[in-house]
Amino acid sequence: MRILVTGGAGFIASHLSDRLVSLGQQVSIVDDLSTGKRENVPEAATFYEIDIRDEALDRVFEEESPDVVIHHAAHANVAESVRDPRYDADVNIRGSLNLLECCVRHGVERVVYASTGGALYGEACYLPADEAHPIDPVSPYGVSKHAVEQYLYSYRQNHGLDYVVLRYPNVYGPRQDPHGEAGVVAIFSLQLLSGEQPVIFGDGSKTRDYCYVTDIVDANILALNSPGGAVYNLGRGIEVTDLEVFQTVQEAVGSNATPRFVPVRPGEVEHIALDASKAERELGWRWKVDLIEGVAKAVEFYRTESERIRT
Repeated sequence: MRILVTGGAGFIASHLSDRLVSLGQQVSIVDDLSTGKRENVPEAATFYEIDIRDEALDRVFEEESPDVVIHHAAHANVAESVRDPRYDADVNIRGSLNLLECCVRHGVERVVYASTGGALYGEACYLPADEAHPIDPVSPYGVSKHAVEQYLYSYRQNHGLDYVVLRYPNVYGPRQDPHGEAGVVAIFSLQLLSGEQPVIFGDGSKTRDYCYVTDIVDANILALNSPGGAVYNLGRGIEVTDLEVFQTVQEAVGSNATPRFVPVRPGEVEHIALDASKAERELGWRWKVDLIEGVAKAVEFYRTESERIRT
């Protein structure tokens, strides 16, 4: 199978690209390296340094003729989306439309789309939220990600372009950028390993649903051949507070540092967890890595990276 991965130099999609290569798939990657890293791209994949909004994207489709596109490229900073919603929409909506037009012109069979469950449902009416939960995003980021879900439905109806939407929880693991806005496991790891005082936005009671990156990769692999036109939540369905995450990272690092609490950031929901029973029922997907094991793996990665940089 010929598979094009957008955002493939980034955290989640680079792990996915590694898995696809190991399965013998023909993989090409598009990434503008605005947040991704060239060293994350597997050697066996063909790499194109292109913004998904660029007209040059069409040439990639001409050269690669992908059967499937797995779409991860996005502006994924919630706070920045509040400050600059036009930029967020430009990347996430206009960029995705450019991609979908290329898919239609070049006969792509399916798009697997990395959406968000964490930002889509807003302040939840009930938890864990399933796919039938009302969609009330607080942030422009959540709005733009859901808009692309709607465009996918439209393109399937009008052009026959098949799709599967995967709504992600908070994903963590090796390669996540500890200098970004998201990725609190990565951020806490780097802060504790470098002797900085970690920062928690709010009082530490905010909750998220944390899922290890290889479990998310598993879902993408299953979505390649699953029934189309479907939307699935991914996650463990377990609320974990910021303070609990901090304490888990603290224990893995072996630190006795205490966090500093600062005001919450705009656009963030207070509590979210995702009901993934539909994905279990229809995709055969279920998470495997618990938080303690996953955080230990992530901390070991950042410890090794910190030592490598120092030497």
